[in-house]
Amino acid sequence: MTRLAAALQLQGGPWQDSALEPVRDKGLAHDHIRLKGTGVLARLPKQSQLGLPAQDNLAYQAACFERAAASGHTPRLFGVLPPGDALPRGGLLVEEIVGRSARLPQDLPAIMRALAALHALALPPADLRSPLIDAPDPLGGLLADIEVQALHLDAAQLDEPVRGVINAGIVELRKLCEQASRPAKQLISFDAHPGNFLILATGEAVLVDLEKCRYSYPGLDLAHATLYTSTTWDVDATAALSVAEVIGAYETWDAAMTGTGTAKVAVWHLPLRRAMWLWSMTWCAKWRATSGQEPNASADGEDWSATRSEASLVAHVRGRVDHYLGTRAVKHVLQEFDALEAAWRS
Repeated sequence: MTRLAAALQLQGGPWQDSALEPVRDKGLAHDHIRLKGTGVLARLPKQSQLGLPAQDNLAYQAACFERAAASGHTPRLFGVLPPGDALPRGGLLVEEIVGRSARLPQDLPAIMRALAALHALALPPADLRSPLIDAPDPLGGLLADIEVQALHLDAAQLDEPVRGVINAGIVELRKLCEQASRPAKQLISFDAHPGNFLILATGEAVLVDLEKCRYSYPGLDLAHATLYTSTTWDVDATAALSVAEVIGAYETWDAAMTGTGTAKVAVWHLPLRRAMWLWSMTWCAKWRATSGQEPNASADGEDWSATRSEASLVAHVRGRVDHYLGTRAVKHVLQEFDALEAAWRS
C-alpha cells in the first residue's frame, strides 16, 4: 500500500491523500485496494493475462472499462496510474461496486441480462476497435489460443482419458473452423464466470472484472457464465447447475437480446460452449505447469507464479484445477453436453 500511496501522491488530484485498505485477494491477475470513503478502488495488475507490456496492459484494460460502460452493468473508470518506480505495472482507479457475491442459480437471470446489455452494444467501425482484440476470425483465433495453451498438456501430466477428450475436442474445433458460417461478432467480456459479478440491492448484476474484453462471439460469455468449470470456480459464488438451469440461463439471455427466448434455435450455443470449455481446460493445464515457476522480474507480460498471490487463494485455485482436470469432472461436463444437445435439438 505504501507504493500505491506514493503513486497517488505523485499523480495528485482528489485521491492523493486517501486512506488505503486492502481488499481480500480473490484473483490471480490483480490486487485491489480501497480508497476509503471515496467509492474508488485501485486495481493493481499482478501480471497481464494477455501477455502485454505494462503500459499496453493498462491501456487495454482502460479500453475495456470505457467500451463496456454504456451497458450500465460495469464499474466506471476514474483514472489511470501509469507504470513507474512506485507501481511498475501501474493501475486503474475504478468505481467500487457495493454489492454481494452472486448466489446460484437464483442470480443467473440477472447475470445473463447484464451480459445481454453488454452484447447489445453497437459494434464500432473496424478502425475504432483497437486496442481490443478484434480477430478477423474469432473462432480461428480461439482455436489458436487453445492450441498454444495445449502445449502445456504434457507438463500438466493429465490422465490419458482426460488428455484424449481434450485432444478429440481440439480436432473437432479444427473441423468447425473449416466451415464458412460464423455467429455475429459483438463486444464480449471473455471472463464472465459468476465470481466476476456483484449483485446490487436492486437485484441487478454488475460485471466488475474487465481485463480480457474483445470483439468476438457472445456465446463464449454465455458458456463462461454457466459451465461447471466456471460456476464452481469462485469460493463465494459456487454451484453445480442442472441442465434445466443452464437452458433457462440461455433462454433469459435470448429473451433479453431478441424478445423470443428461443435457445433451441441458437445453433452456436453448444459449439461455443464446447470451445470455451476447451479453453478453460487448457488454461488449467497451463496454470498447473507454470504456477510453480519463480516470479517474472519484469513488469511486463504474463506471470502465473503462485508467489504473486496469497497462499489461501493459490490453494483454492490448485484444488479447482486438479478437480477440473480429473476424470470425474470431465465426465460430468461431457454428460451435460450430451443432455444439452438432446434438449436443444428436440
